[in-house]
Amino acid sequence: MKKRSMMFLGIVLMLMVILSACGSSEETSGDTATNKEEEEKKTLRVVTDAAYAPMEYQDKGNVVGFDIDFVKAVAEEAGYELEIEHVGWDPIFVEIESKRADLAVSSITINDDRKQTYDFSVPYFQSTNKILVPDGSDIKSAEDLKGKKVAVQNGTTGQAAMDALLGKNHEDIKKFDDNNLAIMEMESGGAAAVVADNVVVEEYAKNNADKNLTVIEDETFDSEFYGLLFPKGSELVEEFNTALNAVIDNGKYEEIYQEWFGSEPNIDILKEQQ
Repeated sequence: MKKRSMMFLGIVLMLMVILSACGSSEETSGDTATNKEEEEKKTLRVVTDAAYAPMEYQDKGNVVGFDIDFVKAVAEEAGYELEIEHVGWDPIFVEIESKRADLAVSSITINDDRKQTYDFSVPYFQSTNKILVPDGSDIKSAEDLKGKKVAVQNGTTGQAAMDALLGKNHEDIKKFDDNNLAIMEMESGGAAAVVADNVVVEEYAKNNADKNLTVIEDETFDSEFYGLLFPKGSELVEEFNTALNAVIDNGKYEEIYQEWFGSEPNIDILKEQQ
């Protein structure tokens, strides 16, 4: 009888061990599923040229600006984390074309030439070029820029506008790596004006009132639209377009726009561009 009792007890203990193992397996499986969900929230590498206040710039070592808040909101809507890195203007396009970065946000104008090499999101921001000059300048329009030295950021629509007005690679077009350097050139007397996106020159003039600068609008400069930049064929484009429109529709875009510019965005024109 003792032997049978011991055998029965042994069988019971074995069953308990097996059931315990099954329970552990289920718990582990649950933990694995949770970990998998966390892994699926992928971190994307985003590149920018953080020298374009208020759109993107560096503040105490951090990259901040309208574009940065906007792309973070879109990524959150799409279910992604972002790692944002300042690389400079020209390197943005190298990083995206080589697919070392997942996307770029840097006030990048959507145009047919760039579409040959890269993919864009739907437009998220309307802009136009304007002219920055010292107070008292005899420059009152784009036509007055003829015969004057004009500073621009290389590879931007500001440069393209001056190429169209003065001729490509004209000696009076002074090209710089960023708009800050272009503005410094004008302030030091090396150029009569700077041509750049309206938000950049307007923000600079507002924040440097002591420098007595004037911003000039000219109707010959066409409106342009910014988009998020992706490698050609990126599967992220469709996801981000959906998330981008959701951010516009749920009011988050307007909230960010108001915070940075103190005015309401023209949502209708952005929708029309789609």
